[in-house]
Amino acid sequence: MVDRTESGPTEASVRRALRRAATGRALDVDEATALLGARGESLDELLGVAAGIRDAGLREAGRPGVVTYSKKVFIPLTRLCRDRCHYCTFATVPHRLPAPFLDRDEVLAIARAGAEQGCKEALFTLGDRPEERWPAARQWLDERGYDSTLDYVRACAVAVLEETGLLPHLNPGVLSWSELQRLKPVAPSMGMMLETTATRLWSEPGGPHFGSPDKEPAVRLRVLDDAGRVGVPFTTGILIGIGETHAERVDAIFAIRRAHREYGHLQEVIVQNFRAKPDTAMRGMPDAELHDLAATVAVARVLLGPRARIQAPPNLIAGEFDLLLRAGIDDWGGVSPLTPDHVNPERPWPHLDDLARRTAEAGFTLRERLTIYPEYVRAGDPWLDPRLLAHVTALADPQTGLAVADARPVGRPWQEPEEVFGGRTDLHVTIDSTGRTDDRRGDFDSVYGDWAEVATKVTAAPAAAGSADADLRAGLRLAADDPAALLEPRHTDAALALFGADGPALDELCRLADDVRRATVGDDVTYVVNRNINFSNVCYVGCRFCAFAQRERDADAYRLSVDQVADRAEEAWAAGATEVCLQGGIDPKMPVTGYADIVRAIKARVPQMHVHAFSPMEIVTAAAKAGVPVREWLTLLREAGLDTIPGTAAEILDDEVRWVLTKGKLPAAAWVEVVSTAHELGIRSSSTMMYGHVDHPGQWLAHFRVLAGVQDRTGGFTEFVALPFVHTNAPIYLAGIARPGPTWRENRVVHAMARLLLHGRIDNIQCSWVKLGDAGTVAMLQGGCNDLGGTLMEETISRMAGSANGSARTEEQLRAIATAAGRPARKRSTAYGHLLP
Repeated sequence: MVDRTESGPTEASVRRALRRAATGRALDVDEATALLGARGESLDELLGVAAGIRDAGLREAGRPGVVTYSKKVFIPLTRLCRDRCHYCTFATVPHRLPAPFLDRDEVLAIARAGAEQGCKEALFTLGDRPEERWPAARQWLDERGYDSTLDYVRACAVAVLEETGLLPHLNPGVLSWSELQRLKPVAPSMGMMLETTATRLWSEPGGPHFGSPDKEPAVRLRVLDDAGRVGVPFTTGILIGIGETHAERVDAIFAIRRAHREYGHLQEVIVQNFRAKPDTAMRGMPDAELHDLAATVAVARVLLGPRARIQAPPNLIAGEFDLLLRAGIDDWGGVSPLTPDHVNPERPWPHLDDLARRTAEAGFTLRERLTIYPEYVRAGDPWLDPRLLAHVTALADPQTGLAVADARPVGRPWQEPEEVFGGRTDLHVTIDSTGRTDDRRGDFDSVYGDWAEVATKVTAAPAAAGSADADLRAGLRLAADDPAALLEPRHTDAALALFGADGPALDELCRLADDVRRATVGDDVTYVVNRNINFSNVCYVGCRFCAFAQRERDADAYRLSVDQVADRAEEAWAAGATEVCLQGGIDPKMPVTGYADIVRAIKARVPQMHVHAFSPMEIVTAAAKAGVPVREWLTLLREAGLDTIPGTAAEILDDEVRWVLTKGKLPAAAWVEVVSTAHELGIRSSSTMMYGHVDHPGQWLAHFRVLAGVQDRTGGFTEFVALPFVHTNAPIYLAGIARPGPTWRENRVVHAMARLLLHGRIDNIQCSWVKLGDAGTVAMLQGGCNDLGGTLMEETISRMAGSANGSARTEEQLRAIATAAGRPARKRSTAYGHLLP
């Protein structure tokens, strides 16, 4: 590994940075880096600034002078790991262990012993995905019916909750968005140390993380973001003294700050000092010096601010409690009266009485907290899954969110909440009369993250590489001769030029698209008689474009019961509908059985009704809550009577724009997995794209390529639906980030290009009368579209966003739109079969 020894900061640079920090000014990377070199009087001054910021935060939190800790047991579920960190003695090899994993009884024995001593946290620590490196781990899991280590973690967490009442904190390493979704219902909090953002420490031979796939900084940063998107109270931190430079250390703190500003989920930041261990590759490396640790804690406090909760492990600081408290920590982390620190077994925890005494000597009161920090306990939704609520509230002081010190954990059932329904259940009618109560939900300023941080993620369209005129002419020639070829990468410039077409070129593009439409599906304008039923608008995902979602306590919030949904389906059948389209918010109190119950209830009332239900987001989150694979969940829904699924929740299938737009919705890869799996099971779907917000044509083209790839593999898409962004009440527009929907030119271009790009793959191109209005719909029918969608009967999502085109159309009104476009109209089934008039 290359030596990166740094020269120390100048005294002048340290003094300048101190003055800025003392007056509350924002520090840049260079200034923060200079402060890491503060020593002597300058260090004392830095600690004083940091302590003042910490004290202000504790006063704001309503617990001045209180330093917290969590009373825990340490459960080393497995010490096998696929990584090879050069400083680690926790990870070992199979022949040195009695078994690859602790069995369930061993886990429960540790947890029960902890409960008897008043512990409230069960810290699950384990190596990353050991079954991918060690056959013994794979065999152990297979013999017990677990597909993966994470499956076993989930099962053990449930057992601890039900048998002992301890609250699991899970540290299973790198997790995907879907895996975080799956584990959130069984643990009030989770964690993963970022450690460092210095890629060279991972990529260069001799580096501490070389040969460890899970220690790539980009991978770990993605986990921090995904934890925020899923709404997990998350612990992270940095490990100092492993070869990083001061600038690299500061970069890691800035990365943590960025993630928290965007999602608000980092409940705790650990600043941990490296301590060399025998029998490791880094045994000869010097320990991180304690004044370096104190300076780093202080800089972290200055950068992260008063509301951050910052800790340093008390068993690694050589008794320097006062120094770390002066530096700005407000938490000692988890401390166990029972189990050792299995990661640092040579360094025992301080006795709790000693920790309280040393904390008091520094002028603070030591108070016990839970594994989930007080701010998140008190907030509840969206941080705490309803199935954990009874376990947490039994141990938490309702006023402070801290632990009730003398409370003793007791096992409680881990189960679905009881069905809850009610609220503004007439919203589907009154949205067109009295409208919505407010133009935004009550937590507008917090649920979507820091808007200023969000704005930095919006990317501009890249500059065109070739000649715009030449590319446009080439694109029009391809549109006429071989339109689907426009999706090929070699024709990217031509396709992007067509997305920019205007004037006569745009008219020509729309004419060509309509010629292709005529040759592909004829002149019939199709529609389906259907009813939308949005069974709940309670949702805490925090999609920044969505004006439909409400908190449970908001005036416009509602939930329909299973019977109410079935009643509306029966009413729709009596009115001539052949389809019901069901979608709802990601409601934390929706039982996992509720989705199949709704489908069964509809089929029981109206056996011939086609049930077109549940977006990929609903499917993947429900499967995660149920703890089963998406394929198994979809199979259960199909057996209940599900016919097809809507391909909504796609928005833009490009994660760069997707995370700006949706915050916590499923990644593009997960959307593809759900619809592909549905198609493989014989459940067809629509496909969609919502455009005109923070996107650009390059992302539209990428989206169409993703759809084409899925269709080539599965053939399961029935149609493509272009969805113009309705901006009026959309949070991301109200925050000044999104543009006010697509222009008229963009609407014409997107619909025409959909016809051309998907030619030979998806025959039916639908335009949305709800979003475009009747006149706009006529124009799209003259530019490549052949389908009007449905009568809807009720439409709440677009109307809540501010669409002014009503919630329903009769068959006669839809036929009139077709007539205005100069075409005949024809009623169809959901899958585009012919129906009698």
